[in-house]
Amino acid sequence: MRFVRTAVPVILMVSLCLDSCGARRSADLFCGACRALVDELDWEISRVDPTKVIETGSYFLDEDGNPVATTIPYARSELFLIELLEGVCGHMKEYGEYTDPDTHRHSYVRVLTRDGVRTDPPHTQFTEDITSRLKQACEKLAEEYEEEFLEFFSHESSNVKDRLCSKRTDLCDHPLHTHHDEL
Repeated sequence: MRFVRTAVPVILMVSLCLDSCGARRSADLFCGACRALVDELDWEISRVDPTKVIETGSYFLDEDGNPVATTIPYARSELFLIELLEGVCGHMKEYGEYTDPDTHRHSYVRVLTRDGVRTDPPHTQFTEDITSRLKQACEKLAEEYEEEFLEFFSHESSNVKDRLCSKRTDLCDHPLHTHHDEL
């Protein structure tokens, strides 16, 4: 009977730890998906010819009664950004899961360079299961936070990863310590 009394608290503590570890892993997944999504959007936007513009209509009229049209960079247009959000999560198949050896926190790093060369960063796993989970998390975020992504990327701004993934959406509970730029 004494064994049962001491075993129950130990089992409860182990169970709570496993739940907490699973929650931490899920939080790391969504934080990593957000940061990778921002990296991919930045990359795709940077590839568009900066002189390419799109004309947007307006409800304002000039002195002759004609609608006033304005031009904006195509790469920052809602049309282009929505198209990007619909397909950018496919790039998650190029990311691996890095496990910090000290904290055991997970982040996601590009394992395939933009020209298809595979790198093998230390402490990084690159499996179909990992890339599939990351892609699903990315798609969920792109859908759930579409307005926020459009708002941030319709204008050039700095430090989008922290501003969007940490402050606006609260997906990342810690400031950006790892650098996920192009390999």
